[in-house]
Amino acid sequence: MNNNSKKLLFLSSLMMGTILSISSNSWFGVWMGLEINLLSFTPMLTSNKNSMINESAIKYFIVQVMASTMLLFSILLIQMKYLMGWESEMVSSMMISSSLLVKIGSAPFHSWFPEVMGTSEWNNCLLLMTWQKIAPMMILSYCIQMNNFIFAIVILSIIIGAMGGLNQTSLRHLLAYSSISHLGWMISSMISSENIWEIYFIIYSVLSMILTLLFKQTNLFFLNQIYTSSNMKPEIKFMMFLSLLSIGGLPPFLGFLPKWMVMQKMMEMNMTSLMAIMVMLTMITLYYYLRISFSALVLLYTENSWFMNVKNKNLNLMLPVTIMISTMGLVMTSTLIFTF
Repeated sequence: MNNNSKKLLFLSSLMMGTILSISSNSWFGVWMGLEINLLSFTPMLTSNKNSMINESAIKYFIVQVMASTMLLFSILLIQMKYLMGWESEMVSSMMISSSLLVKIGSAPFHSWFPEVMGTSEWNNCLLLMTWQKIAPMMILSYCIQMNNFIFAIVILSIIIGAMGGLNQTSLRHLLAYSSISHLGWMISSMISSENIWEIYFIIYSVLSMILTLLFKQTNLFFLNQIYTSSNMKPEIKFMMFLSLLSIGGLPPFLGFLPKWMVMQKMMEMNMTSLMAIMVMLTMITLYYYLRISFSALVLLYTENSWFMNVKNKNLNLMLPVTIMISTMGLVMTSTLIFTF
């Protein structure tokens, strides 16, 4: 069996696990779907060429198994009609929420996420940031309640997402910490409205896909490659950082739209203090994206003659698609202003 057919097999069972989990009407069905998803994704992380990738696959497997065990234990407590009532006490609810938060890599259970992302291929990074979050977050939406625990999770996720990305030179680590920051926004949007959470997740997934495809096709893994690559055209740099600023949530771009919707809904629900903290902390995330963008586009870097040229393949179609999707936020937000 060649490599592509293996990937296709695992990818199909990965999707089947997620669909089974979100369409199940029992907790054991949910757990089973998550296990199928885990056992399908772990082989996709492994590689015969790089032992570091295998190490990250083992880390991922151990963390996910611990979370699954915790989830199964919580389910058994509920099924046994334990003294801790599901509705009256929040202990069992917190246990299920914690196990799902470990699965998606939310703070303070986040330490495995940048480690696994840092040594994975771009395809697996994209799956980790988008598809692997669907099932746990859908299940989390069933039992989420606004309390001190969720409040702390949201604030911690945005703080760690902001602070962790400040001194990063690896693009994969940068996107990992950005993903943790976005998780805080997604959890808060889940509390306010499920429709807003779905819109937020779709927009975040599209922007993540654009960035990972650009990084994969230009063969970039670190920031200094962007600064020193002699074959990196200014147009490609411009498109890349346009997408980075969009995922950071700069107002004219598409990435600002879901954040705006979350802020508006939270103000309607009198959650102004939480919203103000979230906005202030997200400014730090936007700061490090702006700093990278200015460094790459404004400052003049010396180019090494011996540096290996990065081959830009099939980017003719990618560039206009990227700018169109990233700047659509300007049109959409303007339309919303005039409509409402």
